[in-house]
Amino acid sequence: MALLNNLTDELKAAMRAKDTLKLEALRAIKSAVLLAKTASAGDAELPEEEEIKLLQKLVKQRKDSALIFREQNRDDLATPEEAQAEVIAKFLPEQLTTEAIEKIIDEIIVKTGAEGMKDMGKVMGMASKEMAGKADGKTISTIVKQRLDT
Repeated sequence: MALLNNLTDELKAAMRAKDTLKLEALRAIKSAVLLAKTASAGDAELPEEEEIKLLQKLVKQRKDSALIFREQNRDDLATPEEAQAEVIAKFLPEQLTTEAIEKIIDEIIVKTGAEGMKDMGKVMGMASKEMAGKADGKTISTIVKQRLDT
């Protein structure tokens, strides 16, 4: 598993640098990966798609927490959460730009012949599968709604 090997090296580097923020984020990743491995089948390797989903979930949790902290005027708590989200996001595949997402969604709409909001599920299913790990589900959903609403 490339993720765990890379993670171990990053953990060692963060320990040497005494970077507590990065260390905390890396430990969260390692913990989540190990929990997922033991929950599935013990020592079985996690498929790359599962690793990506796991990392996306961790990033989303951090961003959601930061948003809540900002709403409560707790910048002291929001800043570390955002920094951890950035550290975790570095392990994700490169994210698509909004323009690239729009182009892919337009192609899917043409391919499926979607004509309105009633076809959103069909478009979302294909879009989510095609852009798994490369785009945020919320962004995909927003763009699909805009395209089908017109």
